[in-house]
Amino acid sequence: MDIDPRRLRVLLAVARTGGVLAAADELGISPSAVSQQLTKLEDETGHALVVRTPKGSVLTPAGLAVAEAGEEIERALSVARARIEGGATVAGVVRVGGFTSFVRTVVIPRLPEWRTQYPQLQIRIVEDGFPDLMRLLRQRQLDAVVVELDSTTAEQRSLSAGMTEEPLLDEPWKLVVPSGALLTTENIDLARLPLPWLGVDPTAANAAVLGRLRQSTGAQMESAHQYQETLTALALVAAGEGIAIVPTLALSGIAHDGVDVLDVPGLGTRRIVLRRFDRRRSPSTPVDTVARLLRESAAAFDTRSTS
Repeated sequence: MDIDPRRLRVLLAVARTGGVLAAADELGISPSAVSQQLTKLEDETGHALVVRTPKGSVLTPAGLAVAEAGEEIERALSVARARIEGGATVAGVVRVGGFTSFVRTVVIPRLPEWRTQYPQLQIRIVEDGFPDLMRLLRQRQLDAVVVELDSTTAEQRSLSAGMTEEPLLDEPWKLVVPSGALLTTENIDLARLPLPWLGVDPTAANAAVLGRLRQSTGAQMESAHQYQETLTALALVAAGEGIAIVPTLALSGIAHDGVDVLDVPGLGTRRIVLRRFDRRRSPSTPVDTVARLLRESAAAFDTRSTS
């Protein structure tokens, strides 16, 4: 199998953005060029790599295998780039805003490594909710922010003039119910579950999921309580007070005692994106370096694991 490795970048863009149009926008090329590169890559591998659906593009098992190889190559090149950049000093203070689960799982564990790699680069973290993060970004009090969106309704949010958005990670939404609350986990009817839904901050991405489900099912979907942190949601669910929708990332590294975490068709995915102003073409500025580090750390996260 003789593959042109340059085409792997196109496949990865489709995998991460969920569609040819979005991939074309990320890569700065036309949609037809993306389609042509995918077709050539499929000819080179001898397998169908992408299935186009009304909701976007989905990788086939062969496509996932090739994409995983592409990520390994991408990581190897990133390591090489970091070693090359080691000869040139990256210095300055970069202020990055983010939400709890991303900061806790993707950013903080890598800070010691990044500090060693770039001793003159200071990364300052600000943890906050979506409205405050966007306000601080617009006021230029933050250099970049990582925010969460429901991928199905993400296109409904508009960006301010001069603001760019870069996808970091798409991960499945999970349904969390009290242990043993459902007699069967097959063919779950989201409109007729035995417990109320836990309420969530209306600016959070999972609030958009609940709104989407209410609209698609036509059900009232009664809600009870209101939480901000996933740990609170899990405690309420374990106590039998309700059910909740949470993202995979938020479940990583925390106990799931007393709850069942379920994959349910129709929940969709959470999209995590990096937003900033005045993106430069040079990869050597401090903000661009931090953006690359965040991309690499997000790419290494296994969205299949919640342990």
